[in-house]
Amino acid sequence: MSLELRRVILFTSDISGLADFYQNVIGLTVAGREAGWVDFNAGACGLALHTGTPAVGRRPPKIVFYTSDVAQTRSLLIKNGLAKTGPIRSTGKCDMCDCRDPDGNHFQISSRA
Repeated sequence: MSLELRRVILFTSDISGLADFYQNVIGLTVAGREAGWVDFNAGACGLALHTGTPAVGRRPPKIVFYTSDVAQTRSLLIKNGLAKTGPIRSTGKCDMCDCRDPDGNHFQISSRA
């Protein structure tokens, strides 16, 4: 099993405004767009914006680890001791599974490139 930190997701109620900021002020290039989603190239770890109500302190950014096979990786993580894991969800473009570490921090395993 090999996991790579692939992106950090920020939730925003103004995806157009925040995308404009990261593209035109910070200078990141857009790697992909979908409804409610903008993915930026930001080096080894990307930045993604996701439509949703931001709640600083209550809804922190989400760390996302890439894997080509979410189901297999989820099974291995459970075998290794991961206790808090949700179901695998598919968008048709990628599979994902939300999890929590022992302190309750959210992270995700995803096949989104």
